[in-house]
Amino acid sequence: MTPTDAEVIARSGQEPGAFAVLFDRHAAHVRRYLARRLGDQVADDLVAETFLVAFDKRGRYDRDRPDARPWLYGIATNLVGQHRRAEARRFQHAAATPPAAAEQDHADRVAAEVTAGAVRSALVGALGGLAPEDRDVLLLVAWEQLSYEEVAAALAVPVGTVRSRLHRARRKVRQALGGQNPTEVEELLSNG
Repeated sequence: MTPTDAEVIARSGQEPGAFAVLFDRHAAHVRRYLARRLGDQVADDLVAETFLVAFDKRGRYDRDRPDARPWLYGIATNLVGQHRRAEARRFQHAAATPPAAAEQDHADRVAAEVTAGAVRSALVGALGGLAPEDRDVLLLVAWEQLSYEEVAAALAVPVGTVRSRLHRARRKVRQALGGQNPTEVEELLSNG
């Protein structure tokens, strides 16, 4: 029988090398989340830092939680917070940058790229305009498909707070996109 994350963490207290199982299970998911938030280069650094922090804090892990993903996402999100100012500048810069010019001989492709570019620019601007706490909730739900309870555990906030932050984020994104369905926005977010 495969040990739970909680059992692996407990065992790593006696056998530190056992913690590598947790890295093998979840590093790719955490890295994907960090890459979407901060880019590939920063993600490589922060995924390693996420697991170093987790290793250092493993003695405080709530072993009643068999799945460590929310805990790891919480650590990763805290690290993202340290880069938040740079992230906001990146969103603002991307929103101000017009989409790349498309070739003229592929009319359909050009129209699709222009439309996607306009939506992407508005979306990036909307994300940049969200409060950091609201953006964290929206991206953990949209990108990582965490449940409300998992987001609450990741961010150490009540589930009701997750719901209100997500509602507020969706409303603001919908307004920024001229009333576009937020489900479509989540699909855009999911596709990068």
